[in-house]
Amino acid sequence: MESRVAVVAIIVEERNSVDGVNAILHEYGTYIIGRMGIPYRDKGINLISVAIDAPQDIINALSGKVGRLKGVSAKTVLSHVVSHQE
Repeated sequence: MESRVAVVAIIVEERNSVDGVNAILHEYGTYIIGRMGIPYRDKGINLISVAIDAPQDIINALSGKVGRLKGVSAKTVLSHVVSHQE
């Protein structure tokens, strides 16, 4: 199975969706390398970056689930680093 390294950028504009974002990130925690969250209080939003090493379908699923939450945007940047795991 191929695994890729990626960064998922998340912008949370709807405060009520924060728990949903955290639940999804917890669900995929085994693949997450690290995460950084920045509350931008002046604008009332939260910025989150998530570094992940996972198969392409897992990365897409995480980004898709997060992006479907109300008031949440998610975009993924994939590296060219691919590893083969068994």
